[in-house]
Amino acid sequence: MSLVSRLAAGETLYTAWSGIPDALTVEVVAAQDFDAVTLDMQHGGHNEDSVLRSLAPVLSAGKAALVRVPVGRFDMASRALDFGAEAVIAPMVNSVEDAKRFAASMKYPPVGERSWGPTYGFPRHGKSTHAEWLRDSNADTISFAMVETRAAVEALDGILDTPGIDGIFLGPSDFSIAWSSGETVNPSLEDMMHTVGEVAARARKAGKFAAIYVVDPAISGRFVSMGYQLLALGSEHAIIKHGAESLLRQARATVK
Repeated sequence: MSLVSRLAAGETLYTAWSGIPDALTVEVVAAQDFDAVTLDMQHGGHNEDSVLRSLAPVLSAGKAALVRVPVGRFDMASRALDFGAEAVIAPMVNSVEDAKRFAASMKYPPVGERSWGPTYGFPRHGKSTHAEWLRDSNADTISFAMVETRAAVEALDGILDTPGIDGIFLGPSDFSIAWSSGETVNPSLEDMMHTVGEVAARARKAGKFAAIYVVDPAISGRFVSMGYQLLALGSEHAIIKHGAESLLRQARATVK
């Protein structure tokens, strides 16, 4: 099943977060029990070449493939889709105008202005004809607008109403900085949690998907109860760290 169909069916999904621009590393991550892998071009090291090469092992593993583009790089959103990504996350979408520009890059006419050229995406997804690709792509691809600022919350209804915007992705670290007026970075900041829940509720009420980055896996259930369906966790750094800790803990426990 595709990412959009699983989310539409109400599933709770987990995506790994990849920042190492190496297709072999991504292949190992994609082999783990995540539902999806997100390639991060904003704060991670991924670039156009690594995205092109790393999407292949993700799709070959039967996992959903997402890409987070750098701030304002809506041209890269179109390229990520052409490379085979199923969803694109755009950071710092703080206005309706930002949302319109993002949506235009994500959808073919008449919804948007995406240019034709699925050179890699078409064979990677096994569509039978270009006509089928054109017919299905707008519905099959997901545009996640990131909510990370007070301005984004104020413009949220307009962002959600923008044709071609399929969901929101809340970045809790940046949101905590904005919420505290730069006094702290705390993705679990209790003072902002009511608004974090409201963002998800407003998105779901508008018929859009809600996703969030989860720094502390122990509070995942809280976010799910708010309405978030797609939870991002587990960068390579975290996976290696926790895996190493587990291996060493088990080994040392046997040594007297």
